[in-house]
Amino acid sequence: MENKKTLSSKLIIACIIPPAIVAAFACTAFSLVTTNIIHKHVVKTTESVIYYLQGNIQSIIQPNVEKMSNWQSILKEIRDKEPLTLVMKGISADLAEDTLFYFATATSRFERDGFFINNQNWAPDEDWVPNERPWYIAAEENSGRFTFTEPYIDFRTGKLCATFSQSVFDKNGKTFGVAAMDVMLDFLGDIVDSISVSENSNVHLILSDGRYLTNKSKEKVMSDNYFSEQTLKRLQKAGYSQSSFLDGDEKVIIQGSEFYATCRIGTSPWFIVIDGPVRDFSGHFKKALFLISIALLILGSSSVFVNMHILGSMRNNEKSLASRLIAETQNLAHNSKQNARTSHDQSAAVKEIVATMEDCNALSEDISRKITDVSALTLKTNENVASGVDLIAGNVAQLHKIAEANMTTIDGIKELGDKITNIWDIVTLINSVADQAKIIAFNAELEAASAGEAGKNFHIVATEIRRLADGIIDGTKEIKSKIGEIEKSSDTLILMSENGTEKIASGVNRAKLLEDKFASVKSAAEITADSAEKITAIIKQQTSATEQILITLKQIASGVDKFTSATESISTASQNIKNIAEGLN
Repeated sequence: MENKKTLSSKLIIACIIPPAIVAAFACTAFSLVTTNIIHKHVVKTTESVIYYLQGNIQSIIQPNVEKMSNWQSILKEIRDKEPLTLVMKGISADLAEDTLFYFATATSRFERDGFFINNQNWAPDEDWVPNERPWYIAAEENSGRFTFTEPYIDFRTGKLCATFSQSVFDKNGKTFGVAAMDVMLDFLGDIVDSISVSENSNVHLILSDGRYLTNKSKEKVMSDNYFSEQTLKRLQKAGYSQSSFLDGDEKVIIQGSEFYATCRIGTSPWFIVIDGPVRDFSGHFKKALFLISIALLILGSSSVFVNMHILGSMRNNEKSLASRLIAETQNLAHNSKQNARTSHDQSAAVKEIVATMEDCNALSEDISRKITDVSALTLKTNENVASGVDLIAGNVAQLHKIAEANMTTIDGIKELGDKITNIWDIVTLINSVADQAKIIAFNAELEAASAGEAGKNFHIVATEIRRLADGIIDGTKEIKSKIGEIEKSSDTLILMSENGTEKIASGVNRAKLLEDKFASVKSAAEITADSAEKITAIIKQQTSATEQILITLKQIASGVDKFTSATESISTASQNIKNIAEGLN
């Protein structure tokens, strides 16, 4: 009774512990995988939001940057105040109504040749000096790079504003002035408010010192700092300081139950920052984890009861099987002894047959080796002949290709001659146009001279046009000389190519005669090789059959020996099984 109770306890433990371990391991693994998926989802979502914000902000700022670049090009050609004012109003026509685009020379507007212009006819105070303004100083310090001033409240509109500025250089690389643009930043708040990462997350634009550039609470803009004491502590736990967090690189940080993301906006000193709780992304994942855990628990419990039922049935069947096993092993032991005596007699007869077949096999292998050598030599001869035929065919094909290429070259040279003839007409036309340009330029010089000081610049342009026309005429003379040389060279090349074509045709005819002779030799070699292969195949089949018979007989002899040993082992094992069955019963 005590033994039965102990066995039942072990059975219950064996049924319960394995499913419990599997369920615990599965829940833990699923929890880790779910956490990893949630973190990846957080990173992917925040990166897409950053990409969206950068694209929208850059799409608004980039046209302003391009206009500043265009202004650089214009100022290399124009220096006078009046035409520059007209050009500035033209290129700023598509700017926002409240955007002020202006330019100040390196020389103060109070000094000789100094001036200040803008696109809105804004007149500054008398004591307003551009060279002393922050946007002008920042542009000079950055030596031509695009600069951003710290945002401020514009006195004209009352809106948050930032000034973009850039130094402008003349053709000699000296600073001619500074171009600047006041851009209202209210569009930044609209872009940020149009997007949401998650239910409880926050999206802000901040300056490099942490002050808010956008915030849902307008009074916090440019006054409150993003880096609260709690935010800094969490970033420090993740291994970041304020400066390393805002180093310009895009990054997503998950610290505990919170996530943080940041990225610089282009080359500006402004940053996108996103933060929020990770739980916003994990609600439906946790529900799935709970349902899977319940399913594993139910499955594990069902497995315990099924295992207990199956093991109980197996124990009841063991007794009946043991009784039957005892009776069968007694019969098996008796038959095994009789088989052992018979197998000894068969083993002796098989060994005599094996010895005879080994002698026959050695003779067949010797014949096979000699026939194989003859066949290999025949095949080698056939391969050499076939290779020679292929080489001749290849040579003939190459000669045909050379002849075709030579004819193509002749046609190309003839076509080139036709095009050169057309070039003569074009050069003649260019000479005619150049002559007319000289006449027009001469007349323009006369008109400019009669116009006095007002036609001075026009006189310079007319002189340059006449000088360019003279240069064109001289160039066309040189072109005519070169064209004559090209025509002589192309005629010589055509004669040489036609002579080469005749020699190639003669070589093709000789190669064809040699190809026919090699074809006859190849045909005879193929017949010889085919006959040798057939003889070799027959001998190999005979040798293979002999070897197969010998292998089979050896296997039979080995099998008989093994059968004898196995029979003796079976007899011993039968007695052991009988003893085990009695113990089970």
